[in-house]
Amino acid sequence: MSAQGTGANGAEVVLLMGPPGAGKGTQANLLAEARGLRKLSTGDMLRSHVRDGTELGVKAKRVMDEGGLVSDDIIIGMVAAELDAMEPVRVLLDGFPRTPGQAEALDDLLAGYDSQVDAAIELVVDDAELVRRLLGRAEAEGRSDDNEATIRRRMAVYREQTAPLVDHYERKGKHVSVDGVGTTAAVAARIAAALGSRSK
Repeated sequence: MSAQGTGANGAEVVLLMGPPGAGKGTQANLLAEARGLRKLSTGDMLRSHVRDGTELGVKAKRVMDEGGLVSDDIIIGMVAAELDAMEPVRVLLDGFPRTPGQAEALDDLLAGYDSQVDAAIELVVDDAELVRRLLGRAEAEGRSDDNEATIRRRMAVYREQTAPLVDHYERKGKHVSVDGVGTTAAVAARIAAALGSRSK
């Protein structure tokens, strides 16, 4: 897998998954820059569409104002709007998909651009280290509500929601586990090595 992409048309689609505290945000930025990928975060896309008052943004704001969850159709529509502006499709998806249903919808969407998910990278960090990191972050940011019990609940919810997604990509031979413990540079090197080993 070269920095110019994996597909015959130069396309490359990488997913980055990981529990809270795994360092996903930092690694997503580094990976996108290193491989010339556009980082797409569902949170960023939602804020952008709402701010710009797009049709999708208006729909999303209405749902969020009512305390609901933005539908898969709206999220997929936002991803499609980004892909429409790319030739070839070169993206790093951060925080999406979150469910097997979203993963299947993404597969269908990418097929329309003669593309596919090349790798679903999961940053793996043990619970004790995640708790240590998140408690440290909470103390630094003055977030007293982030105690160990709350953090462990969030980790359990993440694993419950993500397990079926991991299964989806394992069946497709796309899932890659990467040790997320170590320096930022060491983890980045492991991700690069994992992607390199999947070169076509």
